[in-house]
Amino acid sequence: MTKSTIYKHVEESRITISELMLPSHSNFSGKIHGGYILSLMDQIAFACASKHSGVYCVTASVNTVDFRNPIDVGELVTMKASINYVGNTSMVVGIRVDSENIQTGETKHCNSSYFTMVAKDENGKTVPVPGLIIDSDEEIRRFIRSIKRQEMAHERKSEFGEGKFDAKKYIDQLENYNVKVM
Repeated sequence: MTKSTIYKHVEESRITISELMLPSHSNFSGKIHGGYILSLMDQIAFACASKHSGVYCVTASVNTVDFRNPIDVGELVTMKASINYVGNTSMVVGIRVDSENIQTGETKHCNSSYFTMVAKDENGKTVPVPGLIIDSDEEIRRFIRSIKRQEMAHERKSEFGEGKFDAKKYIDQLENYNVKVM
């Protein structure tokens, strides 16, 4: 991996947004639609990555979006994003989503996710991004966790990639699942 000559602190590109959840954002069960939250998460990931890189960024992948708690109409949603990892042209943006009942003050963690963003120039070509200055145990943990997540994804792709997968090796594992193999 080529090292950048420019480095930025995590704090320099950290973004926080808050938005009141309206009835127009709700689904048929009266909770805030997950797709709406994902759209907001994509926006904050773009803002954070673009602030770090200084250029336009696109979403390359989204890793682990587990909706832990529903969000109700009238709650204030706050999203916090920071750069967790940088490669040559890509960045992993960690996002935490919390909601607050503004009448009671009760807050809940709704989800956390990781967006991989890629820096692009005006012609759509990838461009190098600044390196990252990490200066706390938490920032080190996030950086290493991103590396491990990438390694695990590579292993999954190697093991389960099209043309490489051997179903016979795994057929016995399906016995305890709600599936019928014909």
